[in-house]
Amino acid sequence: MDENYGEQIKSYRIKLGLTQSQVAEEMEVTPGYISNVENGRTAMSLRFLIYYAKLMGVTLDELIGHLEPGYKANSLDNALMSEIQELTDTEKTKLLQTIKIWRNKA
Repeated sequence: MDENYGEQIKSYRIKLGLTQSQVAEEMEVTPGYISNVENGRTAMSLRFLIYYAKLMGVTLDELIGHLEPGYKANSLDNALMSEIQELTDTEKTKLLQTIKIWRNKA
């Protein structure tokens, strides 16, 4: 991901009145690591993001924001393609006919 979540991470720390040293101690990392994350020089691993969210009392979604809209569309397309690949040619033909009827293109 190209997103920089350092600002959100920093804002939650400040909102709770915690120092970088306090957060670092709780997460068993150095204050420099927390500084690097907040300034966008280092990305947290998923494990650290989960722990940080728990430490701050927020969900991962609240901490880093919502998924990109394109991700949901792509994941749905991928799920459909995966299911279609499992069909026989006869089933694929029936599916195509059903889709055309459903979309009024028959």
